[in-house]
Amino acid sequence: MNPSLQSPVSSLQSNSDVLVRVEGVSKKFCLSLKKSLWYGLQDMGRELTGRRRGGVDGRRQTVDGRLETRDGRLETAAESLQSTVRSPQSNSLGLRPKEFWAVNNVSFELKRGECLGLIGRNGAGKTTLLKMLNGLIKPDAGRIEMRGRVGALIALGAGFNPILTGRENIYVNGSVLGLTKKEIDAKLDEIVDFAEIDDFIDTPVQNYSSGMAVRLGFAVASSLDPDILLVDEVLAVGDLGFRYKCFQRISALMDRAAVIFVSHDMASVSRLSSRVMLLGSGKVQMLSEDCPAVIQRYNSLFQRESLAETGTGDVEVTDIQIRPVGREDRADHLQHGEDVAVEFNVRFLSDEPEATVVINLLNQAGTQVAQCMSVRQGFKVLNRPETQRVRMILPNLPLNPGSYSLWVILARPGSLKTFSVHYDVCPFVVKGPHIGYVSVQPVLDWQIEVLK
Repeated sequence: MNPSLQSPVSSLQSNSDVLVRVEGVSKKFCLSLKKSLWYGLQDMGRELTGRRRGGVDGRRQTVDGRLETRDGRLETAAESLQSTVRSPQSNSLGLRPKEFWAVNNVSFELKRGECLGLIGRNGAGKTTLLKMLNGLIKPDAGRIEMRGRVGALIALGAGFNPILTGRENIYVNGSVLGLTKKEIDAKLDEIVDFAEIDDFIDTPVQNYSSGMAVRLGFAVASSLDPDILLVDEVLAVGDLGFRYKCFQRISALMDRAAVIFVSHDMASVSRLSSRVMLLGSGKVQMLSEDCPAVIQRYNSLFQRESLAETGTGDVEVTDIQIRPVGREDRADHLQHGEDVAVEFNVRFLSDEPEATVVINLLNQAGTQVAQCMSVRQGFKVLNRPETQRVRMILPNLPLNPGSYSLWVILARPGSLKTFSVHYDVCPFVVKGPHIGYVSVQPVLDWQIEVLK
């Protein structure tokens, strides 16, 4: 979680509002450690033999940082990087045995004031892409252009010297950015206050908890006036209050910076992002300003299996369905705002006199977002010899677009004894306009009164 920051790279031909430009970037890794070391030596040898007089492939560096080619043309650092990583010497277009593409031909642009939400399953290439953007690893093909100061919070503990204190690490990271001691002094109190580690600022970082380290890392990365902020999933280790502060800080930074935000929390992605990119196996599966559509595509990647029925077995529950009111067939796609019915069969297998019903709504992460308890309306299922069909009507389905499922429980009224529990059943997808960033969006009766 480093506030590790990268020095600015500018292009004379860039739009002044475009702070991040990525063109056809690819990165490959090797599954075998021995082969990886051997390939690394081979690639290093090719690069070394291509350098002459401190230049790159025979190019001489000028005073202003640009490179002069053999034909006298001047290249910026970004243009030089493009020609270098695409050269045949790097073997960038082919995979050697045991190699695979961690990131494959990714392209996008990000302007000041925009936030790109980067989502995908574990191993999709999100963190690898962020590390290339931050200059921690080199791409094997393509071009990356970053304009301005880059603040990054990528890996837990990255960029901090564990032996140094929190205060000393702030000054070290500020110096890497090119800030003077006076400038860091002016920001120090703000950083310490935001990180909420006043009593531990002079304690070695190695003694910090993961949450403390994340708080300090984010405070440094976001307080030193970055033009580009890269934030990985490391914020997940922070407590709820600090995460809220982080979201507020990111929202404030977006007025003057570009943000790339990686998360598995779709509510946070929806809240912050102006565009969302879905990565899969290193490739861009979808990139759009229609954030709900990209999030829905991500949710569709997961196929969850329902757990077997548990409970005492005094009551048997079968044929659980969810569908729009007025339709007889089971539905796995519902519309936000429509009336929905949840139905199931109940058969008593013991002399228990009655049962109450609890239905929970679960989101994609398996978190309960809403609960319906029949006891609140005085409704109970009575013991009868016949099989009974229970129906619950949920008017104006208040769920945001996304993937959901049900948790159906039948229990003894006023007791913890559960007769039947079906967890994670009837998976369904809600479609419609995305409202806010919380799963449940009820339709309310709003009123206003003019006070005299």
